Amino acid sequence: MKTAEIQENKQNETDLKQLAGDIVRQAMQRGATAAEAVISEGSEFSTLVRLGEVETLKEAGARAAGLRVFLGQRAASTHTSDLSRDGIEQMISSALVLARVTSEDPHAGLPAAEQLGAISGDLHLYYDDVYSLSGPDRIDYARRAERAALDSDKRITNSEGGSFDAATGRKILANSLGFVNEFRRSYCSVSAVPIAHSDGAAMQRDYWYSVARTLAKLEAPEAVGKIAAQRALHKVATTKVPIVFDQQTAGALLNEVFDAVNGDAIYRHASFLTGKLGQKVFGGNVTIVDDGTMPGGFGSTPFDSEGVPTRRTVVFEKGLLNSYLLNTYTARKLGLATTGNAARGLAGTPGIGRGNFFLHPGTKAPQAIIGDIKDGLYVTEFLGFGVNLVTGDFSRGATGLWIKNGEPAFPVEEITVAGNLGEMFSNIAEIGNDLEFRGSVACPTLRIEGMTVAGE
Repeated sequence: MKTAEIQENKQNETDLKQLAGDIVRQAMQRGATAAEAVISEGSEFSTLVRLGEVETLKEAGARAAGLRVFLGQRAASTHTSDLSRDGIEQMISSALVLARVTSEDPHAGLPAAEQLGAISGDLHLYYDDVYSLSGPDRIDYARRAERAALDSDKRITNSEGGSFDAATGRKILANSLGFVNEFRRSYCSVSAVPIAHSDGAAMQRDYWYSVARTLAKLEAPEAVGKIAAQRALHKVATTKVPIVFDQQTAGALLNEVFDAVNGDAIYRHASFLTGKLGQKVFGGNVTIVDDGTMPGGFGSTPFDSEGVPTRRTVVFEKGLLNSYLLNTYTARKLGLATTGNAARGLAGTPGIGRGNFFLHPGTKAPQAIIGDIKDGLYVTEFLGFGVNLVTGDFSRGATGLWIKNGEPAFPVEEITVAGNLGEMFSNIAEIGNDLEFRGSVACPTLRIEGMTVAGE
């Protein structure tokens, strides 16, 4: 990069950070009793290649600002993509007008000044190399993933495509308590979605992907394509029944647990875990952690969307519910302390976000977990939605493989897996050793007893 470009980038960084502080100061000068500004900028690239031809190609960049103001205990928020002087003034005016007509809320407000801060050190969230590939090489990544899937087996006769994506982003947060900080993030991913067809059976599709903060840690496109093909080939016929959840479907179950410990759901009495703090509600082999400080983690940030340092929270320890996940507002509603889990975009008030939410792994390999099952089901994909968080009742369509004498025997589809989340996480017989982060939620392979599986 040329010296002039470096100087321009540094000036841009300074200007945006200063702009965030200026927005807060202007809001305060115009009558706000407290204010919080967020500015985001980012760029993204994505391409989809289908049957060797480029179907979509997109490259874009964006900047925008958001503002939350308080008039006593009245709060309102607005946002804009117009960062000109007029655009900023209009955003501030709109926020103050809205705040004046909003009802008072005794729990509204910024975190206490002593709660603000950021994790020190490098969390390894940003790498320049996600954009190091040339345009043709990025397209080639997608093409190689699809080609590897198509070449894996003659039953792979079609494809929904191979893709490559890359993005970088920067977030700046400032408030009227003197907090001003920022962080950068990057990611890249490659995927393939092959379609298998065999012996007059219905076509079956599946997918696989790799995602990383840095290109250096991204799986080879050929490896991604081959795994996607294997998953598609494993689902070609029909039958029914339950028990072992792979990493992806186990992660989906764990995501339901995150929703159940979300402070918004707790204070609204919309979760089966409301009022269960300090109680043993899951099995003794279940420890679930939310860690926003994990280096390189997809959910890691040095501070949350209110400027509170993120942290490592043991949500469940050996089945005991230790903590809900809270922002400042939900913590005040519940008479507890924030856990540094505030999350917001440019618009709206902060909700609850996760850091890196995961279930502690066990010691058995997935093959060993399957190996002693005489008859059972290996679930590889959920379909649709069917969770009642108030009761914990769970019912979703699924596809997977029938297990016979410890081996995958034949594919099954059009089945329904049903149970209750509390009972399911109390009846985990085995936890795999294959914890792997492909996003901010990660779970190893799980074997759960006592569930219902029905054919459709």
